Amino acid sequence: MNSLISVTAKAAHQIKKILSKAPDGFDSVIVGVDKSGCSGYSYKLDFGKSTDLKEYETIKMNGIKLLVEPKATMFLIGSTMDYQTDKLSSRFVFENPNEKSTCGCGESFTV
Repeated sequence: MNSLISVTAKAAHQIKKILSKAPDGFDSVIVGVDKSGCSGYSYKLDFGKSTDLKEYETIKMNGIKLLVEPKATMFLIGSTMDYQTDKLSSRFVFENPNEKSTCGCGESFTV
């Protein structure tokens, strides 16, 4: 189900860098959504072991593996994960067609 979420080349490159320094056994990044922030939900990322998380949706593209938490699937359908860098920060960002609004700081969203 590769239409669930797509990953840009810049995001994939950064994920590869992060995973190259991950503790042994971690082969993927988990993408999830938590209730938090002033708008309702925020994205979360963590290291994952695909052999331990077989119930997660597995997305393989651009040479990386993402594991999507089952409860986050409905929030992420059609999203694109990117990595952006500016003078003051660097971060993963999501372009999500399901978002209805975001908070002023961009840390959380509403669906």
